[in-house]
Amino acid sequence: MNATLLSPRRILLASHGTPGARAAEEAALALAEEAAAAIVLLYVVPDFWRGMRGDDWLNNVVTQQAFGDYLENELLREARKEVRRVAGEAERRGIAMEIRAMFGRPDACLLSAVAETNPDLVMIGAPRPKGVPGYRSRMKPESLMRALPCPLIVVPNPLASQKNP
Repeated sequence: MNATLLSPRRILLASHGTPGARAAEEAALALAEEAAAAIVLLYVVPDFWRGMRGDDWLNNVVTQQAFGDYLENELLREARKEVRRVAGEAERRGIAMEIRAMFGRPDACLLSAVAETNPDLVMIGAPRPKGVPGYRSRMKPESLMRALPCPLIVVPNPLASQKNP
C-alpha cells in the first residue's frame, strides 16, 4: 500500500456539512491526528446558486436583487458556520488547518485546490444515496480518481443504510 496513504503530511478535505461530508471530516481528522498531518479544508459553494434571483416569482428588479443579496448572505453565513465547526474540532485535536473557500463547480474547485495546495491525499464523502432527500452533488468520484495526482479516499455516506427502497 502507498506509504503516503498511510502517513500523509497534508490532507485535502472537501466538506460542506452534509452527513456524507461530516463522515469524511471525521475520517480526515482521525487520520490527520494519527499521522500528525495538516488538513486543507475546502468548502465549495456550488455555482448553481449564482442564477437564483427569484425572477420567476418576484415581480420587480429591486425585490429580485434584495432576494439575491439575502441568499448570498445566507450562503456565506452557512459556509462560515461549517468552517468554524470543522476548524474548531481540528484545533481541539491539535491539527493544523488551512481553509479554502471557492465558488463554482465542486469538481473543478477540488482540482484547482489540489493544484494550489499539493496534498498527499484527498478525502471526500460519498455521494448522497438515491432515495435520500436533499442536494445531490454532481461530483463523480470515478472522474476525480483519474484526474487527481494523489490518492482519493471516498468515505461511505452514513445515510446509505437509510435510503428508501
